[in-house]
Amino acid sequence: MTIRHHNPAAEANTKLGGTVTALVLEPSPPADRAEPFFADDPTAIPAGATETVGPTSAADRTWSEVVAERPELSSWAAERWLTANRPLQPVPAGYPEARNAYHRLAYAVVAEARRCANTKFGLRYTRGGFGTPFFGDDEQVRVQEGLLVVQQGSTVRSSEITSLRAAAEFVGVEPGTAAAEHDSPPLGDIDSDLRATAKTGAFLGDWFGFSWAVLEELRITPGAVDAERTQLWPGHFDPAAAIGSAEEGRRATYGCSPGDEAHDEPYLYVGAWGDVDRADPYWNETSFNGASLPYAALVGPDNAVQTALGFFKAGLARLNRAPA
Repeated sequence: MTIRHHNPAAEANTKLGGTVTALVLEPSPPADRAEPFFADDPTAIPAGATETVGPTSAADRTWSEVVAERPELSSWAAERWLTANRPLQPVPAGYPEARNAYHRLAYAVVAEARRCANTKFGLRYTRGGFGTPFFGDDEQVRVQEGLLVVQQGSTVRSSEITSLRAAAEFVGVEPGTAAAEHDSPPLGDIDSDLRATAKTGAFLGDWFGFSWAVLEELRITPGAVDAERTQLWPGHFDPAAAIGSAEEGRRATYGCSPGDEAHDEPYLYVGAWGDVDRADPYWNETSFNGASLPYAALVGPDNAVQTALGFFKAGLARLNRAPA
């Protein structure tokens, strides 16, 4: 597979003929220098933009509206999760082991590259996998279709994923655990083959793209106060955003886990920061304080993004009715 130079926003603007400003879910160069995130926001309208097309309702027009008029863009937009009509695929065989391999790679190498450059270690969805926002001299480290990719300026290098040591040497860091958390798999033998299968890498890319499409729209939903940026936390290995007033007991973390020790398959969750009414069947999770929706509920619906948004908005509505 040939890995090419990657600039999602520029590519999207070209597709639209350069007449409007395109918003996308993936990070794009140049590197963002603004604190505290040092990363672009898919819902933010650029200064000076007169008309925008984006994946969320924050834009003047959505990609779904554009695709309805220009069906030749349908496959291109769906591949990038810019429209909500892409179905989720069955979980691949041997998924938990391969998922844990990518989890180790995420915190020990990919996030470590960003952390060493600017102290930040949050990751993002990138097409076919996951990676850093652009940092430093327009550099990005990402996993794409089961390959490890380093892009800096116009130069792109890619490598097969073997061991953590080899991956770290390719990227130019030491394998680290600064971005690992209590529920991360152990670093383990950094010289052993990770067995990070390309099929699981592509599956994770789809899951993270789906997650970004859902969570970015949720962040701008009426009632979603004090919404954090969506980040793929390398320690938990899940895209998530905290939303709601903590002082009023309404805050929760809304996330899309690829699975963990208690869940072999991906699932959605609302992790409440305060007490919830356990008499309400919505709050069904037993391994943490909150609610979950299994992957099986998302495979098959014509619009899994809307199914997921419905689940999250149900939690948001319940918490917004919580007593102060």
